[in-house]
Amino acid sequence: MDQWQSGLRRLADAPLEQRATLERVSRRIEDELRRRLGGPFSTEELVELYDDDGTGWCTDIAVQAAPEEPWAWDVRIVADAAFGRYVREAGDFAGGRRRVAPAED
Repeated sequence: MDQWQSGLRRLADAPLEQRATLERVSRRIEDELRRRLGGPFSTEELVELYDDDGTGWCTDIAVQAAPEEPWAWDVRIVADAAFGRYVREAGDFAGGRRRVAPAED
């Protein structure tokens, strides 16, 4: 989670002339996350996708989205920002930490 939040900060701190391209690339990765995870998902599922599949596919998307701008291929910015935004849609997301359901008696 911290890594993804750092990606969002890196994107926000990027030079103004690069920000639109970085946003476009990051949104494309977010679209792919939506496609891969489908409907409702948990933070754990998103973490598993990040850990198990890695970010090579994110680089592929970045290269396709901005072929002439290699600085926009930095997954520490575009992928981490996409995951950082997308985790907010997780069913168990509670503003920066995972929400745990109360135990049933």
